[in-house]
Order: sequence, then C-alpha cells, then structure tokens
Amino acid sequence: MAVAKNVRDLQGAVSLNLDLRSSLQSTKNLQNKDSGFLDVNSSESTDLDKTKGITGFQTLVHVLKGNMGTGILGLPLAVKNAGILMGPLSLLVMGFIACHCMHILVRCARRFCHRFNKPFMDYGDTVMHGLEASPSTWLQTHAHWGRHIVSFFLIITQLGFCCVYIVFLAENLKQVVEAVNSTTNNCYNNETVIPMPTMDSRLYMLSFLPVLVLLVFIRNLRILTIFSMLANISMLASLIIIAQYIAQGIPDPSQLPLVASWKTYPLFFGTAIFSFESIGVVLPLENKMKDASRFPAILSLGLSIVTALYTSIGTLGYLRFGDDIKASITLNLPNCWLYQSVKLLYIIGILCTYALQFYVPAEIIIPFTVSRMSKRWSLLVDLSMRFALVCLTCILAVLVPRLDLVLSLVGSVSSSALALIIPPLLEITTYYSEGMNPLTIAKDALISILGFVGFVAGTYQALDELIKPEDSLPFSNSTIFIL
Repeated sequence: MAVAKNVRDLQGAVSLNLDLRSSLQSTKNLQNKDSGFLDVNSSESTDLDKTKGITGFQTLVHVLKGNMGTGILGLPLAVKNAGILMGPLSLLVMGFIACHCMHILVRCARRFCHRFNKPFMDYGDTVMHGLEASPSTWLQTHAHWGRHIVSFFLIITQLGFCCVYIVFLAENLKQVVEAVNSTTNNCYNNETVIPMPTMDSRLYMLSFLPVLVLLVFIRNLRILTIFSMLANISMLASLIIIAQYIAQGIPDPSQLPLVASWKTYPLFFGTAIFSFESIGVVLPLENKMKDASRFPAILSLGLSIVTALYTSIGTLGYLRFGDDIKASITLNLPNCWLYQSVKLLYIIGILCTYALQFYVPAEIIIPFTVSRMSKRWSLLVDLSMRFALVCLTCILAVLVPRLDLVLSLVGSVSSSALALIIPPLLEITTYYSEGMNPLTIAKDALISILGFVGFVAGTYQALDELIKPEDSLPFSNSTIFIL
C-alpha cells in the first residue's frame, strides 16, 4: 500500500515541480514591465497542462506533501512551549486560519484571472493586481512592489528551509555517529547511553556542503524528481516508525502544564506556522488540476488531514517525552538500529529535498542576475550563484546551530507574512471598492494583526534566545540521551 502511494506521488511530482517552474516564470523577469510575452507562454503552458492535468487524488497527495518536512518533527517541542492544552488548541486554530487564508488567495487569483482573461495567476501577480484594485492611489502606483515583496519573502522562506535542513542533517548524523558503538538490536532494554566524543555539529554541517553543492548543480527538474521520490519514500517510512513508537508507553500527563509561559509561546507560533507553510504551491496546484472547481474542497480536506496529523504528533510526542523533548523528535528515539534507521532515512529524505527547496529561490535570483551578464558567461554565473547561495545557507546554519530557534525564526519572519499577513490584506484591497461586509473587513484585519504580532513576538523571542550566552541555553539539540 505504501509503495502504491509513493508511485502515485511520483507520477504527480513531475507535474507539480514543472508547474512550480511555470508559476515562477513571471518572477524570473521582475525587471520586465511588459508582461505580454509572459502571457503567451502562460497560455501555451496552461493549454498543455490542462490536457495532462493531475487528478483530485494526486492534488491531495501534493497538498499533504507540501506540508510534510522537518517542521512536523519540531511540533512536540512547540507544544511544550505552549502547554499540553494550549498547544493542541492553538494548532487546530492555526490550521483553520492557514486553510482560510489559502482559500482567500485562490479566490482572489481566480477573480483576476477572469478580469484580465489570464489562464493562471501566481502569488506575486495576484498581490500586484490586488494593490492595483485598491482605492488608494499610492498603493496603485506602487503595486509592482507587491510582487517584489512576495518574491522576497518566498526567497527568505525557501533559503530558511535550506538552513533548517542543514542543521537537521548535522544534528541527526552527529547523534547516530556518537552512539554507533552502543547501538544494539534490542529496542526495549532500558540503559543509559554514553555518547562517544565526536566532532562539533558545525563540522558536520560543513561536511555536507560538497554533497549539497553537487545536488544544486542539477538544473534539470525531471532529474530532481527522482530525488523527490526517494525523499517521499524515506520520510513516509520514518513517520510510520516514529508514530508507532510515541503512541505506546505514554506516562501520566498530570505533571505537564496545561498552559506554558507566555514568554515561550512566540517560539510555538514560529515553529507551528513554519510547519503549515505550503501556500506557495497552492496556485500552481490549482492550475494543474483537470477539474479546478474541485480544488477548494480538496484543499480543505488536505489541510484538515495535515492539522489532525500535526496535532496528534505534537501532542503525543510531548506526552511521551515530557520536558526531555528535543528540537526534533528523532533525537529522542531509542538507541537501537530500528530507530537509528529512522534518523538515517530522514537524513536521506531531507538531503534529497534540499535541492527541490533550493530550486525556488534559484529560479528567482539566478535568471535576474544572468540577464545582466553576457551570454558567454551565463553558465559560469549560474553555477557560481548556486555555489554562493548554498554556502550562504551553510554559513547561516553554522552561525545558528540550534534547530528549534532556526525553525521558529524562519517561521516568524517569512512564513507568517506569506501565510497569515498578506492574504487577508489582499482580500480587502481586491474587494473593498466593490463593497465589503464590515465583519469580513474586521475578520481580515484581525487575522493580519495576529499574524503581525506573531511575526514581531516570534522574531524577537527567537533572536533573544540566540544572543544569550551559550552556557545559559537549554540543550534542546543535545545528543546526550537516556533510554
């Protein structure tokens, strides 16, 4: 059954990735004010896509896949930062709001597609046209900045994912290597594990750099799809093993706080919104469907499944490990080869996913740079930019080696803007001139304000934790563990 699911996932992976490429064509030409050429390409691409569109089931698989990454592994610690009652309730509310904002984006994009007779509208163009439709003359004049802002946050988000992946790879490989001498086949024998001294996690990050550089040098999206399939298989197997482990042997939860300190709640917000970040693939998925009218229902179903899964993993993980929960739940698994294999499988999955996440910012930044160079230097500039961007993500990961804070910081800074702040404001600018219900305006304003408060508080709290002296930090990424 799992094999069949992944085969179906592979069939749709090429479609989704090619669609992402198509949706970024307008972003690749940020400096080009004449969009006529882009419209022609978009029409041809869409006509071809609709004849080979993906089914509702494949769309659902991609919605689920778009939310499944390292974020889900950090949710148990996020629940700890909110409390055993407040955490799950907040995840449910956040899932509902994130789904609602995605529906807003789809509805606004459809409206502008109909108004301008375009077959497809990406996130950046939707925001730009939304500002053009606003009653404010200043916003209309500066509407093109809406597209630039979306592209900026998209770059920050995707490169942030890449930084998180590097920290995750290093921490998990470090733990496997440190415990390799004491790893056994017995997963039920309680004993204290004394890790073997090994090199610093920053050196592990640097050791992954050559492999990551080689992966991002692959510019053919169809080849990258092979890595996508491998990542899907690895992560699916890992999540199944993790879920069956944390669901058994749960201790008495009465000692866990129902509501944690409000000082740590912003860290919960950043990690949670990081996990729900799939808004960037919503419009490409809708455009790729054979029957796009079914997309809203499929999106709601997919986000409901994701929210239920996130709430379950986050709650059960915290219940299972309590205050000993690490930044990634994989770091809490027993020291036997079955559960060590989970870390290795996730390492393979994340390593393969890095190139796919990197593809999005590369398709925004590199063409913009290459267009300003002579054609004979285009390949060299392309490869040099890829190398520089990979080194940048590695350097940032080395500077901020705490996985929980990287998750929270990326989620607070960019994910909150794309998923919570911009869509409600987009709805107001799009429909305000036609008359809006005051309750709708109040609802949109409230969501944006909550997103902005989370943005400020989460960013401040993450940065505040980062600048604390190292000796005062909790070892949430510690590889010392007791079984």
